[in-house]
Amino acid sequence: MNSSLQGYINSLKKEVDEIPKNRKEKLWEISDSIWTKLRNGDPAKLTFICTHNSRRSHLCQIWAATLAVHFGLDGIETYSGGTEVTAFNPRAVEAIRRAGFTVEEQDGENPHYKVFYDEQEEPLVCYSKTFDDEANPTKDFVAVMTCTDADQNCPVVPGTEFRITIPYDDPKQADDTSYEAQTYDERCRQIATEMYYMLSQLN
Repeated sequence: MNSSLQGYINSLKKEVDEIPKNRKEKLWEISDSIWTKLRNGDPAKLTFICTHNSRRSHLCQIWAATLAVHFGLDGIETYSGGTEVTAFNPRAVEAIRRAGFTVEEQDGENPHYKVFYDEQEEPLVCYSKTFDDEANPTKDFVAVMTCTDADQNCPVVPGTEFRITIPYDDPKQADDTSYEAQTYDERCRQIATEMYYMLSQLN
């Protein structure tokens, strides 16, 4: 990983104690399900789901993939999706750039972004899609609902072996304000810290 991204990751450990107990318990449940799959020699597939697959679910997918590599955990596959298609929001893209990721963008109404997090790994290709898109697993995966709207509007996610809700406040509320970048950076860091905690339980 580049030094900027590695420095960002190294700074997360000191913030783990700030995660509320109830959220740690849910993150531990995901860790336990991952451990069960890996112990049996099966891949652990995580699909992060929010309504538009534009902000929070992408941030979770990216950080979970990155931190799995950081902790040397093989067999963890991360995905994201929504209940409808929009686009990976450029404000969220800029937040991951500020965190140290290298991002390449392709033009289009729903652009595909290549997110590079380690020179030894293929980049993640991130774009808005539904949770049942052909790019996502259809069975034997954990569905992590990252917003309450998606959780309420999607009572059934076919193919899941485990479903859990860990909602994050939508940074969209700060769009076009003077605190827009700060809000996106805060949400990016919260998600990074919680994914760090979740995967550190397996290390």
